[in-house]
Amino acid sequence: MLTKTWLITGTSTGFGKSLAIYLAQKDDVNLVATARHTDQLSYLDQYDHGQILKQTLDVTNRDEIATAVKAATDKFGSLDVLINNAGLGYFGTFEESDRDAVRYMFDVNVWGLVDMTRAVLPTMRNQKAGIIVNFSSVAGLASFPTLSFYHGTKHAVEGITDSLAQEVADQGIKFMLIEPSGFRTDWAGRSSQKAEPKIAAYQKFADNIEESATGAHHEPGDPDKAAAIIYDQVTNHAADLPLHLPLGKFASDMAIAKYEKSLGEFKAERDLSISADQPE
Repeated sequence: MLTKTWLITGTSTGFGKSLAIYLAQKDDVNLVATARHTDQLSYLDQYDHGQILKQTLDVTNRDEIATAVKAATDKFGSLDVLINNAGLGYFGTFEESDRDAVRYMFDVNVWGLVDMTRAVLPTMRNQKAGIIVNFSSVAGLASFPTLSFYHGTKHAVEGITDSLAQEVADQGIKFMLIEPSGFRTDWAGRSSQKAEPKIAAYQKFADNIEESATGAHHEPGDPDKAAAIIYDQVTNHAADLPLHLPLGKFASDMAIAKYEKSLGEFKAERDLSISADQPE
């Protein structure tokens, strides 16, 4: 059995932790588990037989990214799968969102993912093989009030991934976007900032933001099941790996409804759309 090296960002909680625990128990996986504070990764000690590397990593710090990637390849000799999981949320109306807070969210959700990917691509190109799994969200497919800037980060991840996948397809490198709906992680709780509406016109959205906090850890999605699905797709379905993988019934329903509606609109506007071209 060929042992592959997986590097996961953000393994202290949520999807990253579930994936790390799942992979740590596999004989065919070398695991590089990263977090800003590695003392939060002691849960992995019971599984470690020399195949686990804990690495300090803040994805907004390019020096730490370079160090983590080098440590992975130095210890295990390859880097076969990157899971770009680290991410933050932000709830607030567009007009009232804190600019510094949402800029930092872009630094984590978008630029952190970009810099991690750039750091591993040379190794994967030299290997002529590699899989990069980018955590997007149902929020990268459909939009809801009070999440405008979070949507912006996930739509950026979707577009960047789609384009890059085409650029490196002939290098043996594949991509998969994970687009979950509500899962029992810390995303809606500890991992999200929330700005309560103060402008009267937006008070109708106050309940949306409050419910996001009180509903944390009661969502239908099971991150352990998600971890098993991701492992199975990467390990057993690499040849036909889907670029888009919504996880959860709500995510699947929203994705299908959104694209069916958009397809209908595009078809209805077909004649108007092509009328903008110069005559052939």
